[in-house]
Amino acid sequence: MIEILQVDTPSLGDRSYLATDGTVALVVDAQRDIDRVLALAGERGVRITHVLETHVHNDYLTGGLALARETGAAYCVGGADRVAFDRVPVADGDVLEITPSARVRVLATPGHTFTHLAYVLTGESGAPFAVFTGGSLLFGATGRTDLLGAAHAAELARAQHASAARLAATLPDEVAVLPTHGFGSFCAATATASVDSSTIGQEKARNPALTLSVDRFVAELLAGLDAYPAYYTRMGPGNAAGPSAPDLSRPGQAGPEELRRRLAAGEWLVDLRSRRVFAAGHLAGSLGFEMGDSLAPQLGWLLPEGTPVTLLGETAGQVAAAQRELVRIGIDRPAAIATGQPEDWAAGDQLASFPAADFAALAAARRERPVTVLDVRRNLEWVAGHVDGAVHIPLHELRGRLAEVPGGELWVHCHSGYRATVAASLLEAAHRDVTAIDDDFGHAAGAGLPVVPERVTAGTRLAAAQSPGGVLRTSTVPL
Repeated sequence: MIEILQVDTPSLGDRSYLATDGTVALVVDAQRDIDRVLALAGERGVRITHVLETHVHNDYLTGGLALARETGAAYCVGGADRVAFDRVPVADGDVLEITPSARVRVLATPGHTFTHLAYVLTGESGAPFAVFTGGSLLFGATGRTDLLGAAHAAELARAQHASAARLAATLPDEVAVLPTHGFGSFCAATATASVDSSTIGQEKARNPALTLSVDRFVAELLAGLDAYPAYYTRMGPGNAAGPSAPDLSRPGQAGPEELRRRLAAGEWLVDLRSRRVFAAGHLAGSLGFEMGDSLAPQLGWLLPEGTPVTLLGETAGQVAAAQRELVRIGIDRPAAIATGQPEDWAAGDQLASFPAADFAALAAARRERPVTVLDVRRNLEWVAGHVDGAVHIPLHELRGRLAEVPGGELWVHCHSGYRATVAASLLEAAHRDVTAIDDDFGHAAGAGLPVVPERVTAGTRLAAAQSPGGVLRTSTVPL
């Protein structure tokens, strides 16, 4: 029996895998914080002999190289990928012997990248029972094809369609599909199916890459692509260079004077407390990024490259959790940390604050006085439906477009409140009069706000689905 363990990273919408026969193990698409995988191998008393990469990732820094060096495992990376480190180059048709009873067959599946690979896990008889598909075949979707540049998106979309067809034609219907992306990842071209497992047969029935003609698939995929985090442009080169293991030791504790100095120098002070608590009172000039699954993608998207970050949290555990999230996207070492409450950090200076409200309060305010509604959702969210008369500036563009925000009283909203609080903290730091709407956009129409009717087309699907909870799932597959 082969046990396949899923190591989930919900904040990035990704999964890594450890497959073991109880003695040795292989790991596929390891995240940067390799201590999680090492702990799993240690708990089961197994030795990691192979570490595999399906592709040079664009959404996180890999832990594959560090894991291979730590364990002495063979590090298998596509031979066509240009990398700056020693690896075992693999290519289409190669077979890796993991144990006498388990082998991996390499399949070229270009689309998400030009050199993307899938890994088919086979038993002693040679019959396949699982395929690690990386970003090529997701649950009800495929990986996006524009991460190497918009000029390549159409060509790669056609390749993605052909790769899905190859997997479906090559593998039996009962083979388990084990993707790396698609559980809330911006790497997914469209929303993935709300399921926790799938097979080749199930994907044949529902995946657009296997149910649509190539022309229609390409058209719908390209129309559905929206913006992706700015830090993605740094992940590919970082992975090709070979990331080291992260340093998760605790940074130094900053006092009030150091915090003032860092703010004055233009550094970012990131407050991890809940968004309602942050709105009620925070260190003037700090920015509110509530600790949770949205922290890494949103902070990584907005943070100017090279800007030092100081993490402010209620507890050391909250700060440590944030530090772990950030190393996965290359924010390696906070400049400092501060724990406690904003009164401790301000040392007598007046705290800043702004109101937090709901859509009903916005509707009441609009009946009483002129206010500006600022929508900071992404473009496809805006197209699908928005408050009539609102100003639209996506959050990731806000810092560069502050001059375009109308004067006067501002009410800012997103889909559920997280991005609205981040935007409000940016605006408040720029001395704007702002209220953050901490409410679900689905409540806007019910609150009496005129919402422009949805104009859903093939291209107005959101690029990410909700991430599932949990960090580990286990399945056992007979050989």
